[in-house]
Amino acid sequence: MTVLDSRALGRATLARQLLLERAGVPVLDAVAHLGGLQAQEPQEPFTGLWSRLRAFDPAELSDHLVGRRVVRTHLMRRTVHLVTAQDALAWRARHDSMLRQRVLGTYRRELAGTDLEELAAAGRAVMADGEPRSMTELARALAGRWPAPGTRALGEMLIAALLPVAQLPPRGLWRTRAGVRNVLLSSWLGREIDPPCPDGSDPVGRALVRRYLAAYGPAATADLRAWCGLAGLPAAVAALREELASFRDERGRELLDLPDAPRPDPDTPAPVRFLPAFDNALLGYHDRTRIIDDAHRGLSVAGARVVLVDGRVAATWSVTDGTVSVTPLRRFSRGDRAAVAEEGSELASFLSDHDSDRVRIGASPR
Repeated sequence: MTVLDSRALGRATLARQLLLERAGVPVLDAVAHLGGLQAQEPQEPFTGLWSRLRAFDPAELSDHLVGRRVVRTHLMRRTVHLVTAQDALAWRARHDSMLRQRVLGTYRRELAGTDLEELAAAGRAVMADGEPRSMTELARALAGRWPAPGTRALGEMLIAALLPVAQLPPRGLWRTRAGVRNVLLSSWLGREIDPPCPDGSDPVGRALVRRYLAAYGPAATADLRAWCGLAGLPAAVAALREELASFRDERGRELLDLPDAPRPDPDTPAPVRFLPAFDNALLGYHDRTRIIDDAHRGLSVAGARVVLVDGRVAATWSVTDGTVSVTPLRRFSRGDRAAVAEEGSELASFLSDHDSDRVRIGASPR
């Protein structure tokens, strides 16, 4: 079985994630291909798409949110994701059990003895009028009936697990600050979410495997689980195994992939790329060494924005008053510094609507 080293896997990841070469595809197609973008920080997906698409216009993504073609909702890993409306409807029921278990993992004591089906029915009844509500407003509407858990636990269970909801614009629009207001996903999109398959088969699980490998492969089943948070996909993987290619990484783990998916030469040049906080190019794997050193793994879950140099995390970045500031994590060559400065200047221009192209690169660590 062919062994793929971390450089080969890194180049494959960049290609699948549209980071090896900016893609000339519509925004909606990019969101679908990526399986959504993690979006608890509302402005971060704009930088993620700017780094991946040629001539990206942020107004196009805002238009898709307003037009209900993409939605913000709790999905993979119980985090807020920006996904296409079609994927939200198709995937939501498959995530129900995982979402409940993850909320219970945080609030098991507070929610002990609570009939979750009864709570869900009561929550749906409140939300049936179609009025947007914050999590706190919904929880307070039910707190008289369920006083023991407290509004935080009630709200988290309802909004992040029991009720399929969408976060409404203006939350998530370009250059807009707005609080979270929720409505039922079915109300916002005009149809009910797809129910689980009645015969016990798992077409959604198989679709998730294929979609994950298209955007993240080659990858181990542990990587797939880390991306979606779902533990129950072994049967879907087994059902697809005959149509998948198999490799091994340097640790001996089996990696699965779509046979015809791109796996570039490991020596393919990789351009500098600026990634937003919580980008799935990092969080979409259990083993992230293909793109980030273990010593810096914590950055990927701490919300740090990172810079890729030669396909690997080499710096963090922030922006203040129109200036993009880069903090190297390793020594930069003169060429690295020039490439980071050029891409950082373009990013500053994008984020400031062409008012600034300033970039500041700190000293390399000794």
